Amino acid sequence: MNILDQIIASKKREVALKKSIIPIKQLEQSVLFERKTSSLVHHLSNSSSGIIAEHKRRSPSKSVINQSNSVEEIVKGYENGGASGISILTDNQYFGGSLDDLILARASTNLPLLRKDFMVDEFQIIEAKAFGADVILLIAAVLTREEIKNLSELAKSLKLEVLLEVHNQEELQKSILSSLDLIGVNNRNLKTFEVDLDYSKQLAEHIPSDFIKISESGIDASESILELKEYGFKGFLMGEYFMKSKNPENEMKEFIKNMKL
Repeated sequence: MNILDQIIASKKREVALKKSIIPIKQLEQSVLFERKTSSLVHHLSNSSSGIIAEHKRRSPSKSVINQSNSVEEIVKGYENGGASGISILTDNQYFGGSLDDLILARASTNLPLLRKDFMVDEFQIIEAKAFGADVILLIAAVLTREEIKNLSELAKSLKLEVLLEVHNQEELQKSILSSLDLIGVNNRNLKTFEVDLDYSKQLAEHIPSDFIKISESGIDASESILELKEYGFKGFLMGEYFMKSKNPENEMKEFIKNMKL
């Protein structure tokens, strides 16, 4: 099994356990369940930087990235630094995140929040809404077209936006649905963890203009964003670059300033 297969197998076990003890009605009674969501599409459409900054403590490829800064510090720093949206990794086993991170982030910012996790069940979509997310991530590599349809339609019924992540043209073609809002190209091969920005460039022309284009992973220079903008990308998901800094806010301000030089 490659790392992605391992993650999905453990995620399915984790969700099954949660479903056995937490009733959906309990999630639906959350104070945040009735909250009006904030649109990432709107924020990206009106942003000069397009940066979606990520809160990520560790990863299978990089081990520990940042365990010292609090969620509140990082999220407020991202907002002050000029982010258009914030991604919160909620997977614990492989990335050291949690739903607590999402709810603390929600209490710390009004920016749109993406719940980034390996979504395999409708339960997780309801959970995302209950813990304050505005956007959910679906990964085409691990879902069938029917699963993408069902999960995205449920998300839309809850007023959540949907970011679909693809890695190649085959995944893109099987996944195009009207219930999606944003399409992200992951520049990191989830099976080998190698990174190459050419994945975004090659797929850009195949993504219909109805969707906001996001480039994910491996962006570590302002020149890369300026280059990707020429291919029609409006959003840029960046985690490790800012998280590995002792002061993510200043790092982001400096990065955005360099984009404008």
